[in-house]
Amino acid sequence: MSLKKQIINYLTLNKDFGVNLLFLDEKIKENIKKIKPKITPIYEDEIPIPITNNVINDDITKNKIKIKELHENDSQTININTKLYQFNDIINLDDLNKQIADCQNCILGTTRTNLVFGDGNPNADIMIIGEAPGSDEDEQGLPFVGKAGKLLTDILKAINLTRSDVYIANICKCRPPANRKPAIDEINACEKYLHKQIEIIKPQFILALGLTAADALFKKSHKMADIRGKIFEYHGIKTLITYHPAALLRNPNWKRPVWEDIRYLRAIYDTYLQTKI
Repeated sequence: MSLKKQIINYLTLNKDFGVNLLFLDEKIKENIKKIKPKITPIYEDEIPIPITNNVINDDITKNKIKIKELHENDSQTININTKLYQFNDIINLDDLNKQIADCQNCILGTTRTNLVFGDGNPNADIMIIGEAPGSDEDEQGLPFVGKAGKLLTDILKAINLTRSDVYIANICKCRPPANRKPAIDEINACEKYLHKQIEIIKPQFILALGLTAADALFKKSHKMADIRGKIFEYHGIKTLITYHPAALLRNPNWKRPVWEDIRYLRAIYDTYLQTKI
C-alpha cells in the first residue's frame, strides 16, 4: 500500500472513530478497499504525516536528528552487571522487578524514563508479548497504555478477556529512542528477564504481537503472512503470532486477520479450560 493510501486510511479511521478504535466495525470494512497486506514496521507513537512532500521530508530529517541526539552516548562503554541475571533466589514477579529496576545492561538504560517491567495477572494462562515500550509506556512505567494499548484492550474485550485476565510484557523493558526497533544486543541483554517472567508465570499460551516479538522469541526472521494464525511451540508453550495493535492504527485492513487469530486463540483456550473441569 502506498504511503498516501496508508495516510488516507489512517486519517479516515481517526476522523470516524477517534483514538479509541472499535475493534470490529463494519463501517471501516465498507470504506476500505481490500488490499493484500504489505508488512511495514509501524510503531506506537507515530503521528499522521500531512500529504505534503516537503513536510514529509522535513519530518524525516527532524526524526533522524532526534535519533542522532538521543544516541550521542552510544559509544560509551556499557558494563554488564551479571548479578542481575542471577535468578536462583527469585520466585515471584515482584522480586524480579526489584532486582532489575535499575538495569543499565544496554544503552536503552541510559535513555529511558522508566523501566517497563510488565503488568497483569501473575498466574495468567495467557501471556501477551510485544516489542518494546513507547513514549506513554516509558512515562507511566506500564506496558501498552498508549493508543495501541487501548486497541489491545478492545481486542481482548472482543473475546471476553480483560487485561487483568492476562499478563502483558515486552521483549525489551526500555523504550528505544524515537520508537525505533530494538537492536540485537538490546534484545539479548533484556530477554533473560522475559524468560524469567515466563518461568514464573507458567502461561499455557503466548500471544506474540508483531514480527519483532516473533523473531526475538524464535531466533529467526519471519514473514507475517507465513506465521500468523498458526500455533508454534515456544519451550512447550502454545504460541500464536499476529499483527501488533500499532500496525492496525495505520493499516485497518489488517483488523480482519487479527480478529481471526484472536478468535482462534479464544477457541483453543476454551478447549484448554474444558480439560481443567
